[in-house]
Amino acid sequence: MGILNNIVMIEFVLYLVLMIVIGFLVSRKSKSHKDFLLGGRQLPGWALAFSERATGESAWLLLGYTGFVFATGLSSVWVAVGIVTGVIVSWLFLARRFMEEAAKYDVITLPGYLAARFGKHAKVILWLTTVLIFSFMMFYFGAQLAGAGKTLFAVFNIPPMVGVLLSFAVVVSLAFIGGFVAVVWTDMIQSIMMLVTLVVLPIIALVKISANDLSISAALAATGPTMDSWTGGAIGLAIGLLLFNNFAWMFGFLGGQPQLSARFMALRNKKEAKTGSIVAISWTILAYVGAFMIGLTALTLYQGEAFADVETILPFMILDLFPPWIAGILLAGILAAIISTANSQLMVVTSSISEDIVNNALNMKLSQKQLVNVSRIAIVLAGLVGLVIALTAESLVFSVVSWAWAGVGGTLSPAIILTFFWRKYSGVGVIATISVGFISTAVWITSPLEAIISSRFTTFLFAFAAGIIFSLLFPDKGPDVDAKGDKKIVSEIKEEEKAPVGTV
Repeated sequence: MGILNNIVMIEFVLYLVLMIVIGFLVSRKSKSHKDFLLGGRQLPGWALAFSERATGESAWLLLGYTGFVFATGLSSVWVAVGIVTGVIVSWLFLARRFMEEAAKYDVITLPGYLAARFGKHAKVILWLTTVLIFSFMMFYFGAQLAGAGKTLFAVFNIPPMVGVLLSFAVVVSLAFIGGFVAVVWTDMIQSIMMLVTLVVLPIIALVKISANDLSISAALAATGPTMDSWTGGAIGLAIGLLLFNNFAWMFGFLGGQPQLSARFMALRNKKEAKTGSIVAISWTILAYVGAFMIGLTALTLYQGEAFADVETILPFMILDLFPPWIAGILLAGILAAIISTANSQLMVVTSSISEDIVNNALNMKLSQKQLVNVSRIAIVLAGLVGLVIALTAESLVFSVVSWAWAGVGGTLSPAIILTFFWRKYSGVGVIATISVGFISTAVWITSPLEAIISSRFTTFLFAFAAGIIFSLLFPDKGPDVDAKGDKKIVSEIKEEEKAPVGTV
């Protein structure tokens, strides 16, 4: 076991060094504040798609979801169905619109876009969205660091704090050095590693199951009376609630996750958006089929064994089924998921502070170099807050990510959908959407109601309804409103079809 640990540790260290070197090399392309936060819209669509997927599917997929499948059985499939549906909708119907709107309004953040669209209420919108993003994204970031601690504990039996501190150092270093460009290119490598882990592991597990004449269906039936049921043994109304609560992950993908929408905003043209959608959707389907099968095969191979933490199933399987040198590479895939998402979350918080607050809300007259320095300071400070959360929180990765998904995605998705598709949406409506979403999430997740209907849906519902009601009660009036009271929609980019690939 000592030799195995040494091999795995060496590969871990080499992987971390490689990521930092790549981050340093590509960082030289980031010259301005816009380059630092959005890459100057010069990155290819396929790279942005890999980055978006690595960012969207973090330690929660490799550790949280595989453990969830192991613990709940077939009914866990509805989480995957909801997320895959959300990814498909976001790439096919929202990505191109984000790209066009970001170019029209010359913005580089999701809050900045909402502020530009509803200029009379810009500062209030910027402050509210920044508070919302910081409050929930820090818990999301802390969950990634906690996932690193779990991984290294499962592999080396070292205190989780060591893994947390190591991941913190790498994540902050990468974001600090190269900003958005470094994050995207390292995300691309990490995304491929994640996919390899999720595809190869269940195949090897199925081979072993077949060789040992085991049965997944028999293992499910033997584990518990609800494990082999696609509805978790629920009947009547309970079936609808179970399916809907799991499927409700979809609502967070409808434009409201700023770390994901940043990739859409960074797209160059429609051709790149189409390429990105093919890559992202294909990746998601393969990844979730793999993660689902990992949970089921683990349950079959290790039935009867007790695990103190089911979210360590994946690293346990890797160490059990692969020789050390391959195990080290696949385990690096878990660390890849953690680093990619944590990097992106740091960049989201950073952009909210440096671009939305310092540059726009406070209108501080800083040079490009000074703004980049402000961003780097924000990276360190936000990283430290996330580190404290990771070291003190006791919640599971799956649960923490679920709450953050509701608080940010469930709140901002209605704001984006209404902005894109409803002309009567007003600035007061945006403020109501964000305020109600924030408050309802905080109240709901601390009440017994969360166990009945997930806040991933209720936040979306309440925020959406508030946006409509307050927009009708307080419509926008002024020079940007026509005689009917509807907003004039800014014209589409006429020359986009004519622009050669590689131009903005």
